[in-house]
Amino acid sequence: MDPELINDCVHCGFCLPSCPTYVLWGEEMDSPRGRIHLMKQHVEGTPLTPEMAGHFDACLGCMACVPACPSGVRYDRLIEQTRAEVERTHVREPDDRALRALVFQLFPYPRRLRAMRLPLRLSAGLRRAAAPRLRRINPSLAAMAELAPPPAARVRLPSRVTARGRRRATVGMLTGCVQGEFFPQVNAATARVLAMEGCDVVIPRSQGCCGALSLHSGRDRQALRLARRTIAAFERAGVDTIVVNAAGCGSTMKGYAEILQEAAGPGGDGWADRARAIRTVDLAEYLAELGPVAERHPLRLTVAYHDACHLAHAQGVRSQPRALLAGIPGLELREIAESAICCGSAGTYNIFRPETAEELGDRKAGRVLETGADLLVSANPGCTMQIASAIRRRGAAPVPTAHTAQVLDASLRGLAGVP
Repeated sequence: MDPELINDCVHCGFCLPSCPTYVLWGEEMDSPRGRIHLMKQHVEGTPLTPEMAGHFDACLGCMACVPACPSGVRYDRLIEQTRAEVERTHVREPDDRALRALVFQLFPYPRRLRAMRLPLRLSAGLRRAAAPRLRRINPSLAAMAELAPPPAARVRLPSRVTARGRRRATVGMLTGCVQGEFFPQVNAATARVLAMEGCDVVIPRSQGCCGALSLHSGRDRQALRLARRTIAAFERAGVDTIVVNAAGCGSTMKGYAEILQEAAGPGGDGWADRARAIRTVDLAEYLAELGPVAERHPLRLTVAYHDACHLAHAQGVRSQPRALLAGIPGLELREIAESAICCGSAGTYNIFRPETAEELGDRKAGRVLETGADLLVSANPGCTMQIASAIRRRGAAPVPTAHTAQVLDASLRGLAGVP
């Protein structure tokens, strides 16, 4: 934990109303300001106690406090550093340790996730019917059963998708882990939209996990290894821009240079410079910069747009997806109340802290349903699963979900609706 970053906090309290756990519980030590106080205590010699670790674990890492802070405190780096310290020094209970080992030996590996498709062919109803019994045995396993979407049809993307019409740019595309295996249709739509807007899209077969889930959970060694592998894969592909359609992945990849520099120390090892040579950009951000050339056909839809935390707070991408959606004829965009409050997904948070995640998910589901929209649009697979699960739990009529790329794809191809 960097003492200089800790000392940037002046304890003004502007972060409090932005913090989901403080909003829920009103507990000082479960606010950014309170957690920074605990970090300071530890840096000054207080051993890391189970109670301190619990307050750090309770943080969603949503980063809503970062733009809310008038002093520019880098809470994003502080909580990542602190979680790495927790993983190094805190002895977890055996069941917690086993669950974390399972998650991080599964989720960052697309081939292992692919093997999960067979058991997920069990009907969604059967899995969810088993969830109440599972909840009594292990709430985390119940959360996994409730969250997992039905397996989508397998989509094999080519290694290169050629631009339609005049080529305006050549970009790489991250396929991701959860996005690639559970929402392959989002990647297919992303590639089509980029191609229709004049981009050659390079999709390296050698790419894997970007390391986001590992970094956000304090598993820094795994995160650094996966980051280096991702950089090398896109270097070999010969691209200098990577378009990302998952908010958590984009946020992490934009920070590659900083975390690699920090890991290497003052002398450096070259990886931070290699990271700086490749630009990472969110899909909506990139399309807004590029400007439209493909014709937008009407879509008669009302759409509620959900701000994924790692897109809105961590990357500052808020207006671009809204502008892209609003540019579709016939589409009506509706805002979700309390849009800055996390839905409770937060990477693996809804698995490790299912009770808190469920409380936030229920709150977000209520706000979504209040809009009366035909379609919920999000730019992160975890958010999509989390909110859909919460809506089902309320017993309300399901609200179809889609990624921004899928809505644009439907409009550009002149479809009657979003598939």
